[in-house]
Amino acid sequence: MADRPATKGRRLIRLAGMTARVATNYTKSRVKSVFLSKESAERDRVKAHEEAGELIAKTLGELKGAVMKVGQMASIAGDLLPKELADALGALQREAPPMDFSVIAEQIERELGAPPPMLFQRFDEQPFASASIGQVHRARTDDGREVVVKVQYPGVDDAVDSDLAHLKIALRASGLVKVKKQALDAVFAEIKARLHEELDYCNESDNVRLFGEYYRGREGVVVPEVVGERSSQRVLTLTYEPGHHIGELEEFPQQVRNRIGEALFRLLAQQIFELGVLHADPNPGNFAFRPDGTIVLYDFGCIKRLDPEIVEAYRDTIRAGFDEDYAGVEDGLVRLGARNLEGPQVPLDYYKPWRDIFMRPLLGDEPYDYGHSSLQQDALKLVPGFITKYMRSFQPPVELVFLDRVVVGHYGNLRKLGAIGQYRGLLEPYVAQG
Repeated sequence: MADRPATKGRRLIRLAGMTARVATNYTKSRVKSVFLSKESAERDRVKAHEEAGELIAKTLGELKGAVMKVGQMASIAGDLLPKELADALGALQREAPPMDFSVIAEQIERELGAPPPMLFQRFDEQPFASASIGQVHRARTDDGREVVVKVQYPGVDDAVDSDLAHLKIALRASGLVKVKKQALDAVFAEIKARLHEELDYCNESDNVRLFGEYYRGREGVVVPEVVGERSSQRVLTLTYEPGHHIGELEEFPQQVRNRIGEALFRLLAQQIFELGVLHADPNPGNFAFRPDGTIVLYDFGCIKRLDPEIVEAYRDTIRAGFDEDYAGVEDGLVRLGARNLEGPQVPLDYYKPWRDIFMRPLLGDEPYDYGHSSLQQDALKLVPGFITKYMRSFQPPVELVFLDRVVVGHYGNLRKLGAIGQYRGLLEPYVAQG
């Protein structure tokens, strides 16, 4: 159990030290490569990237806060970071060690004006869950409601901007990021905006109410209720809605897991094309599941309101993929901001192998077995040709940072579920020609 969060001064020292080390190691690797054969230089490059990734991930994990949160977003960095760093950052998806309860009690008293025993009939000192920017405790209100109390670590919101600035410098200095400075700045600006929203629990309360209203009366999705009198900017109390964690679903019958998989896919399609607002953190810990196939949604700190023009371009790109209209795919990618028109021209037939891989679960009439899917491995085989010929023809699309994160994250959740299903019929009404 951690004692207290790192002070701002200590964070700056640790992040500056990390940046200096990765920059020095990168410079050494570049100099050394001049004297090595092409094969040896490539092996040395991979090793240097792995070491840089491990150092960055280790530092972020120890500091918690915003930088660790970004580390946990490894899935959104696929357009920016090489595999060596993404793999290291992926380790941060594990639950963070909790803070000492005295830190939590002090934060509650600062925010709500009284210590936990005076505010709740029962308050469990042992955390129910812990993460990068706060932790959750089970409790019971005076009127007998079972609740969860989400408490933000003190000082986290003050450190966001400086943390992200140091992380961006470190990524640049490490040689791990090859995109233009303007593209990297735009992506970090998007991440920073979402993090500031996520650190405001009043904003999250509004998000919970928004999703609660949308799903009210719709079967298959449960949203907790806000307990407003026990909530503030850094403390959020919600009704406790039980369910099974995704790791416990192996005991569920295949039929139930298939039903949950279908519900997850429907939930994603509804949020993109109907609601226009994404529950934008697909970490499996933010969902629970019940034997009747119901999904319980947790953690509404990170949501993404989608620009209608982006939704339209996304819809048109998917429809063009179904139709094998690769001119339409190209047009959609341009509208989405994914195509860099200053780079080499891309022949339209270049898109076919990517389309065949990524749309594989939705093609054909047979149910797709997500538990045995190999989409990622198959796509990686196309990467060397992409890097050699067309890397400069594409760029990380700022508007898709969180949308891509959610789609990729739920693909991973369907794999963990071992769901089997053909979901094209759920998607087609949304992408049909309007």
